[in-house]
Amino acid sequence: MQLFSFIPDVMMVKMQYWIKTGRILNLKFPRRFTEKLQVYKLFYRDPQMKICVDKYDVRSYIEKQGYGHILNNCLGIYSSPDDIDFDSLPNRFVIKDTLGGGGNAVIIVNDKDRFDVNKVKKQMYLWVNYPIDKKHPGREWVYDGKKHRIIIEEYIESEQSKGGLIDYKFFCNYGEPKFIYVIADRVIGKSGALGIYTSNFIKMPVVRADEKPLKRTIQKPQNFEEMKKIAAALSKPFPEARIDLYNVEGRIIFGEITFFDGSGYMTFTPDKYDYVLGDMFKFKNDSKWQKQY
Repeated sequence: MQLFSFIPDVMMVKMQYWIKTGRILNLKFPRRFTEKLQVYKLFYRDPQMKICVDKYDVRSYIEKQGYGHILNNCLGIYSSPDDIDFDSLPNRFVIKDTLGGGGNAVIIVNDKDRFDVNKVKKQMYLWVNYPIDKKHPGREWVYDGKKHRIIIEEYIESEQSKGGLIDYKFFCNYGEPKFIYVIADRVIGKSGALGIYTSNFIKMPVVRADEKPLKRTIQKPQNFEEMKKIAAALSKPFPEARIDLYNVEGRIIFGEITFFDGSGYMTFTPDKYDYVLGDMFKFKNDSKWQKQY
């Protein structure tokens, strides 16, 4: 994608949207959720968002909001794989690219004595050597100009027979949770099973066409309202933010904050839900940035 960095952002996003969804992107009068994400991605700028997308830097934001207690234990932050003292780490841990997304940005070590250190280091070298001047392929400006680092976190125990480590992704509009992705039975590097729920945890009759649908019945966590409260507080400054939380036997654990889910290139079945979810994503009337296009 670096080959196409010279292409203006609006043109590039229009091209990608057509390739990924088969539709012409309407930026002047966006109605679909996927269209509004493109407008948001292209024209909205808040420097605080750059802090929030970094898996290490976001920890300071979470602490300032008074939720430091939901942060997973950080075992180290590194600029190079060569700086990591693997002997000092516990037997199980999780390695992440601080600016990465998807399965290639997470390495789960279940048994330190049996994993291939050299293979893992090769993957981490790719992370930290990502060119700082390279534009994000999906034109997600929040990642541009930032140095990729390595963060190692404590391994979170979960029961695979109960869906594994279930991910609750709250989509919020200026601090109001609107809908939720629930992902279970996840295999790193491959898609998990995804269900879409209302903010009251009622499963919606829609699936993401590019994801495996969630068939497992997921019970609403007993402290679900506390999860909503946290998601609302963390997302309040932003027109749209996805707040990812885990819930392990009542313990709420922060995952990450994302602003442009799937870079806005997903499709839904039935398609009408792109509009339904789009209606939940509203820009404030005084947002001058909307008029830039």
